[in-house]
Amino acid sequence: MTRAIRALCITEDLDRPTNALLTGLARAGVDVTLICPGEGEWRARLEDNGVRMLDLPLRKRFDREGVRLLRAELMNGRYDILHLLSNKAVQNGLAASRGLPIKIVAYRGIVGNVSFWNPVSWLRFLNPRIDRIICVADAVRDYFLAMRPKLLRLPPERLVRIYKGHSLDWYRATPADLTSVGVPPGAFVIVCVANYRPRKGIEVLVDAFGRLPEEWGAHLLLIGSGLDAPRLAQRIAASPAAARIQALGFRLDAPALTAACDVFVLPSTKREGLARSLIEAMAYTVAPVVTDCGGSPELVIDEVCGLVVPVSDAGALADALRRLHDDPKLRARLGAAARERIRSKFRIEDTIEETHALYRSLVVE
Repeated sequence: MTRAIRALCITEDLDRPTNALLTGLARAGVDVTLICPGEGEWRARLEDNGVRMLDLPLRKRFDREGVRLLRAELMNGRYDILHLLSNKAVQNGLAASRGLPIKIVAYRGIVGNVSFWNPVSWLRFLNPRIDRIICVADAVRDYFLAMRPKLLRLPPERLVRIYKGHSLDWYRATPADLTSVGVPPGAFVIVCVANYRPRKGIEVLVDAFGRLPEEWGAHLLLIGSGLDAPRLAQRIAASPAAARIQALGFRLDAPALTAACDVFVLPSTKREGLARSLIEAMAYTVAPVVTDCGGSPELVIDEVCGLVVPVSDAGALADALRRLHDDPKLRARLGAAARERIRSKFRIEDTIEETHALYRSLVVE
């Protein structure tokens, strides 16, 4: 009888889709071992579903002692696949596996920040030792294929798009009472959930919100870490709608708050993958507005399950918000279609099946 494929997976952030992926691979017959820091109920759940946990700390981007221990594990474990799901995992995993007969799969969840002229990129995703790069969106794969100079580009077959799948069963939070965060009953509420970075375009959203009619009494909720950044605080303070913009910071109840809002906006200007907060909003039937950036248009089909506007265009974003405010039926139709898109096109079952098929093809190869 052919023995099971043995995969050693390394990550730093075990989100729910990754947890479900590893569980699904184990149930499909893959012998999965996971290296991931931290404690919690997730460890017991994984172990109960056949995933072996290995405590092997990788404390920095190149951890000499961690690499030594990881190499010993690779030599003794008879692994077929080394699946690296973070930058730290990629750099240490490549160092530890040097010269060993193991197939290496890396995961890339964001567009950009890889360059032929950056030596660090050659220690990670441009390293020829990598057999496949799983790209979370076509936009990520397209970025690699368009890199210059052309003669250095990765072979197309090395780049595989596999969407990070979800399940609607994960999104059952009761919509929050928005009066608890200062929103008056019945107000039209726009929400953006994103940790503050200039590339997230939150300032553009603030400018767009300031263009909406004051008589609407609309409110804008900003949720995420780093929203107290001076640059953003100054932009909010200068807005004519500053009194109706609430920067709530990081919130554990972000999904419940999102579910209670009318519109979700992701105004990214560059380097977007498949934002978890956008997927959550779509799963809760909140009509989304996104920019034509990275993987967002792969989630949101313009005029079908949301609206897509150009990047850094506050006027276009304000126009989209006006449409959704003035047409509740459109808002409801787009929200329902958004939920259906997540249900039918971004299924965790497909992610498991496609990843398993990739493993099998590499082992045969």
